Amino acid sequence: MRAAILREVGQPVTIEAVDIDAPAAGEVLIRTAAAGVCHSDLHFIDGFYATDLPCVPGHESAGVVEAVGDGVGYVQPGDHVITCMSAFCGVCRNCTAGRPVLCESTETWRTSGTAPRLSQNGEPLTQLYNLGSYAEQMLVHERACVKVRPDMPLDRAALIGCAVMTGFGSVTNTARIPVGASVVVIGCGGIGLSAINGAALSGAGTVIAVDLTAAKLTMAATFGATHTIDASTTDPVAAVRELTGGGSDYAFEAVGLKQTSEQAYEMVRYGGTAVVIGMVPQGQKLEIDAEALLMEKTLTGSNMGSNRFREDMPQLVEFYLNGKLPLDTMVSRRVELDEINDAFAAMRAGEVARSVIVFD
Repeated sequence: MRAAILREVGQPVTIEAVDIDAPAAGEVLIRTAAAGVCHSDLHFIDGFYATDLPCVPGHESAGVVEAVGDGVGYVQPGDHVITCMSAFCGVCRNCTAGRPVLCESTETWRTSGTAPRLSQNGEPLTQLYNLGSYAEQMLVHERACVKVRPDMPLDRAALIGCAVMTGFGSVTNTARIPVGASVVVIGCGGIGLSAINGAALSGAGTVIAVDLTAAKLTMAATFGATHTIDASTTDPVAAVRELTGGGSDYAFEAVGLKQTSEQAYEMVRYGGTAVVIGMVPQGQKLEIDAEALLMEKTLTGSNMGSNRFREDMPQLVEFYLNGKLPLDTMVSRRVELDEINDAFAAMRAGEVARSVIVFD
């Protein structure tokens, strides 16, 4: 099969032939239908996060099951699935406590000494997040995928695998905002738009979108934003405080920068909560006003929307099919695998909400 390979940090990925193993016990072979081009992958390409190289990136994907290994009973060939990087074991402390997104086990990985799932000329290739979605096929553990309705378009289903689940879930699962809350979302890419959508559907009274790009702010209004702030021309912290009479109840950072994460904390009122969704580069530290902690302001993170993905993602599919998730609008462009580096360039330039790689 063909796959995108990251061989050197800071360099474009290359499209090469890759060998994929047969599914072992508990594993599923999936024909990739679509994969979203996510900023998280760009972090690894640009070296802000580390992984073993060479690596097949990609983690936001959907496809059709082609084959299953021994003991797999959840899916069968022909099933349509969304993949998820938060594979769960079901028995560790976090899984049994109802937080499978924080699963501590590695039992869904192939262990050292066994054949790799992906290889080239006998040498193993790393699957980013044990998925490696920028490839014509994926070989994953069955607990890294969820069945979805066959009438769900797979190029939009792929977005649910990361952007939608992460943004929407940060509002509904992590923060669990109450009806009438004031909410600000910094960054209007796929994740930020999904957070805005989640806030609007949860009954937030005020939903403020913050971005540097006018086109994204216009799009934010279609996802439920009641107000927009152009941070290229306005101090966003001052603007939020003015709009909300002193600070919002909740702020969600969907960019992944130190500055915007600190701004999110500054935007919330006493007793408010700031949630960092974006992947701030490894090693960076956030600086906050310690005195504000005495006023019960909270700074927290959200890992993939605190998901229980086999419950959450089918519900998000239903939301889309019932007209509540405007995923058609979120897809800025559809590209082929050979165009992946152009898609990353468009993301760096802030030109798109989401590009989706569509496979034949």
